[in-house]
Amino acid sequence: MAGRFQYLKRTTVIAVQLALETDGFTYRKWGGAQHCKAGDWIVNNHGDVYTVDAESFAHTYRKVRDGVYRKGTPVWAEVASAAGRIPTKEGFTEYRAGDYLVSNGPDGQDAYAIGAAAFEAQYERVVD
Repeated sequence: MAGRFQYLKRTTVIAVQLALETDGFTYRKWGGAQHCKAGDWIVNNHGDVYTVDAESFAHTYRKVRDGVYRKGTPVWAEVASAAGRIPTKEGFTEYRAGDYLVSNGPDGQDAYAIGAAAFEAQYERVVD
């Protein structure tokens, strides 16, 4: 069933905001350099640790309790037919055929990629 569909995240994450006066930091993940800025969030998604842009986090995540958040807004996703690379707010992500290409916006903005097993374990399709 090919196509772009809307999904909701079922699982929570642990997150801490980088609320410090800092120039941020650069780290390597997803095949390239990622950059975290002051105000961004450091997220532990069941052992997968990464950063999320402050504006994106504010628009998409909701606090469950101190330090625990759930993505409360839907995402749009489709299965990649070939390997490639997608720009993100933090840098870029390399992906393989079969991974999910995900965006927080219906227009494809604020995009990222997730491996199929992780995506299918964490998200469920919104049924019309």
